[in-house]
Amino acid sequence: MTLDHELVEAATRLAATRSRGDEHTVAAAARNRDGRVVTGMNVHHFTGGPCAELVVIGAAAAAGAHELTAIVAVGSDDRGVMPPCGRCRQVLWDYFPEIRVTVRTGEGLRALPVRDLLPFAYSVGDS
Repeated sequence: MTLDHELVEAATRLAATRSRGDEHTVAAAARNRDGRVVTGMNVHHFTGGPCAELVVIGAAAAAGAHELTAIVAVGSDDRGVMPPCGRCRQVLWDYFPEIRVTVRTGEGLRALPVRDLLPFAYSVGDS
Protein backbone atom coordinates (compact mmCIF):
# COMPACT_ATOMS: atom_id res chain seq x y z
CA MET A 1 0.00 0.00 0.00
CA THR A 2 1.31 3.41 -0.89
CA LEU A 3 1.65 6.28 1.52
CA ASP A 4 -1.64 8.13 2.06
CA HIS A 5 -0.52 11.72 1.62
CA GLU A 6 -4.05 13.05 2.19
CA LEU A 7 -4.02 11.59 5.71
CA VAL A 8 -0.63 13.12 6.49
CA GLU A 9 -1.87 16.49 5.24
CA ALA A 10 -5.12 16.26 7.23
CA ALA A 11 -3.30 15.42 10.48
CA THR A 12 -0.64 18.08 9.84
CA ARG A 13 -3.30 20.73 9.20
CA LEU A 14 -5.22 19.73 12.34
CA ALA A 15 -2.08 19.78 14.50
CA ALA A 16 -1.15 23.22 13.14
CA THR A 17 -4.59 24.79 13.59
CA ARG A 18 -6.16 23.10 16.61
CA SER A 19 -3.29 22.45 19.04
CA ARG A 20 -3.71 24.29 22.30
CA GLY A 21 -1.02 24.58 24.93
CA ASP A 22 -0.13 21.26 26.51
CA GLU A 23 -3.69 19.91 26.32
CA HIS A 24 -3.87 19.02 22.62
CA THR A 25 -0.47 18.50 21.00
CA VAL A 26 -0.92 15.56 18.62
CA ALA A 27 -3.44 15.12 15.82
CA ALA A 28 -4.30 11.91 14.02
CA ALA A 29 -6.14 11.06 10.83
CA ALA A 30 -7.41 7.67 9.70
CA ARG A 31 -9.03 6.37 6.53
CA ASN A 32 -11.97 4.00 6.56
CA ARG A 33 -12.34 1.31 3.89
CA ASP A 34 -15.09 3.39 2.23
CA GLY A 35 -12.69 6.33 1.80
CA ARG A 36 -13.89 8.52 4.66
CA VAL A 37 -11.25 10.35 6.68
CA VAL A 38 -11.70 10.70 10.45
CA THR A 39 -9.56 13.01 12.57
CA GLY A 40 -8.96 13.67 16.25
CA MET A 41 -6.65 15.25 18.81
CA ASN A 42 -5.03 13.78 21.89
CA VAL A 43 -6.31 14.82 25.32
CA HIS A 44 -3.22 15.33 27.47
CA HIS A 45 -3.86 15.24 31.21
CA PHE A 46 -1.71 14.42 34.22
CA THR A 47 -3.84 11.31 34.80
CA GLY A 48 -3.01 10.00 31.35
CA GLY A 49 -5.64 10.80 28.78
CA PRO A 50 -6.12 9.24 25.38
CA CYS A 51 -3.63 9.55 22.55
CA ALA A 52 -4.78 11.02 19.24
CA GLU A 53 -4.97 7.54 17.68
CA LEU A 54 -7.41 6.37 20.36
CA VAL A 55 -9.53 9.49 19.95
CA VAL A 56 -9.71 8.77 16.20
CA ILE A 57 -10.84 5.19 16.84
CA GLY A 58 -13.68 6.50 19.03
CA ALA A 59 -14.62 9.24 16.56
CA ALA A 60 -14.62 6.68 13.74
CA ALA A 61 -16.91 4.38 15.72
CA ALA A 62 -19.27 7.30 16.42
CA ALA A 63 -19.36 8.00 12.66
CA GLY A 64 -20.02 4.35 11.81
CA ALA A 65 -16.55 3.93 10.31
CA HIS A 66 -15.57 0.50 11.65
CA GLU A 67 -13.03 -0.57 9.01
CA LEU A 68 -9.99 1.67 9.37
CA THR A 69 -7.27 0.84 6.86
CA ALA A 70 -4.64 3.55 7.51
CA ILE A 71 -3.69 5.97 10.28
CA VAL A 72 -1.08 8.65 10.99
CA ALA A 73 -0.29 10.91 13.96
CA VAL A 74 1.40 14.31 13.67
CA GLY A 75 2.79 16.46 16.46
CA SER A 76 2.14 20.17 16.85
CA ASP A 77 4.89 22.78 16.50
CA ASP A 78 6.20 21.19 13.29
CA ARG A 79 7.26 17.95 15.03
CA GLY A 80 6.00 15.96 12.06
CA VAL A 81 4.82 12.37 11.89
CA MET A 82 5.06 10.55 15.20
CA PRO A 83 4.96 6.79 15.80
CA PRO A 84 2.18 5.38 17.97
CA CYS A 85 3.01 4.51 21.56
CA GLY A 86 2.95 0.89 22.69
CA ARG A 87 -0.61 1.09 24.03
CA CYS A 88 -1.87 2.52 20.72
CA ARG A 89 0.00 -0.15 18.75
CA GLN A 90 -1.74 -2.84 20.80
CA VAL A 91 -5.19 -1.23 20.43
CA LEU A 92 -4.69 -0.80 16.68
CA TRP A 93 -3.62 -4.46 16.44
CA ASP A 94 -6.67 -5.60 18.43
CA TYR A 95 -9.23 -3.51 16.52
CA PHE A 96 -7.69 -3.35 13.04
CA PRO A 97 -5.01 -6.04 12.56
CA GLU A 98 -4.62 -5.12 8.88
CA ILE A 99 -4.25 -1.34 9.39
CA ARG A 100 -1.22 0.43 7.96
CA VAL A 101 0.47 3.02 10.16
CA THR A 102 2.49 5.87 8.69
CA VAL A 103 5.81 6.32 10.49
CA ARG A 104 9.06 8.15 9.82
CA THR A 105 11.95 5.82 8.93
CA GLY A 106 15.50 6.30 7.75
CA GLU A 107 14.10 6.26 4.21
CA GLY A 108 11.40 8.85 4.96
CA LEU A 109 7.70 8.29 5.60
CA ARG A 110 6.39 4.75 5.15
CA ALA A 111 3.03 3.09 5.69
CA LEU A 112 3.74 -0.15 7.56
CA PRO A 113 1.40 -2.89 8.73
CA VAL A 114 0.75 -2.53 12.45
CA ARG A 115 2.07 -6.07 12.95
CA ASP A 116 5.51 -4.78 11.86
CA LEU A 117 5.37 -2.21 14.68
CA LEU A 118 4.39 -4.79 17.30
CA PRO A 119 6.33 -8.02 16.75
CA PHE A 120 5.21 -10.95 18.89
CA ALA A 121 2.03 -9.07 19.75
CA TYR A 122 -0.33 -10.39 22.37
CA SER A 123 -3.69 -11.43 20.98
CA VAL A 124 -6.80 -12.07 23.06
CA GLY A 125 -7.03 -15.49 21.40
CA ASP A 126 -3.63 -16.37 22.87
CA SER A 127 -4.87 -16.55 26.46
